[in-house]
Amino acid sequence: MRSTILHADLDAFYASVEQRDDPRLRNRPVAVGGGVILAASYEAKRRGVTTPMGGRQARALCPGLIIVRPRFDAYLEASKAVFELFRQTTPLVQGVSIDEAFLDVGGLHRIDVPPVDIAARLRAQVRDVVGLPITVGVARTPFLAKVASRVAKPDGLLLVLPADEESFLYPLPVEMLWGVGEVTARKLHAYGLRTAGDIATLPQSVLVAALGPAGGRHLYAVVHGHTPAKVVVGRSRGSIGAQRALGHGPHDQAFVRAALLGLVDRVCRRLRKADRIARTVVLRLRFEDYTKATRSRSFPCATDSSEDIAAAAVSLLDSAAPLIRERGITLVGVALTGLSSDEFVQLALPLDHPDHGGLDEAVDAVAVRFGTQAVMRASLLRRGEGIAVPLLPDA
Repeated sequence: MRSTILHADLDAFYASVEQRDDPRLRNRPVAVGGGVILAASYEAKRRGVTTPMGGRQARALCPGLIIVRPRFDAYLEASKAVFELFRQTTPLVQGVSIDEAFLDVGGLHRIDVPPVDIAARLRAQVRDVVGLPITVGVARTPFLAKVASRVAKPDGLLLVLPADEESFLYPLPVEMLWGVGEVTARKLHAYGLRTAGDIATLPQSVLVAALGPAGGRHLYAVVHGHTPAKVVVGRSRGSIGAQRALGHGPHDQAFVRAALLGLVDRVCRRLRKADRIARTVVLRLRFEDYTKATRSRSFPCATDSSEDIAAAAVSLLDSAAPLIRERGITLVGVALTGLSSDEFVQLALPLDHPDHGGLDEAVDAVAVRFGTQAVMRASLLRRGEGIAVPLLPDA
């Protein structure tokens, strides 16, 4: 067993690009966003600015904070340049998002330097060629490499040898473990579990009882080093989604509905561009108390119809209306899952309503030629479609 997996993660990506391109922002607290903070420099993070915090709260925590509007074209160009360096390092690259990836360099041991030296060289290349800081964790598995990069941030490099995995992992707080969010962390704290080592003392059955089958088994595998050891290359994305932060409410029901329909239009364009069809629509909600909820609905046959997907999404939103009124809503999202190729589609007679497939094609063609803002739902004209965060390709 050797530590041959790299997790490379650009530091405060959007904010770092802004500081790179504008010397006046360097070494100063910078946030990217507007009403909602999308990214914060480490100078701002050290003063309590986080995402997705509201701009007013961020300024209160960090007087002198400089908030700049996002420039997604610049971020995409920087991402492409960094990923090109990844692919020059090894063909085994698994993109996680536009600012992070796993790299398997195990096959280079006979023709190159040791993995930790490859990581050091990669960091220097990203700094010299793209002008951005990047942190790299090196370990036996992708999970451990991801945790190592978290510990090493910002602008660091950390090697975890197989013999040192327990001594590295067990003292870490549970929040540092990949897959442990706020809700799971609160549950673990309620049982007096603060560190990965605390979790490692428990049998799997106890964790399953506390967190459910999936969560319990995952966490047991995590603390005992049983997570997959290979980088996954060439696998198509399992879902296509988008979300919109609404900020603190109250929010008019019509606005929430309009925001959801704008997200549906966005994900359906991406679905068709990737030549995919979807079987299931998932509605995602986040409430004022920071809790989350999901609702889903599946079709008898997979589809790429904006009308059908929008109808399902709105129906799910309507069914969640009592919960939204009770807790307030700060974020709405939609995801399409059960994806498959559109090469073979089960045709259905449009008995309930006219076939609007031609309309979808026409709107997609307009978006390609004139941009996605050329055609917009009338309900979104006043407040817009929200920010479309750049993503890795869906196919």
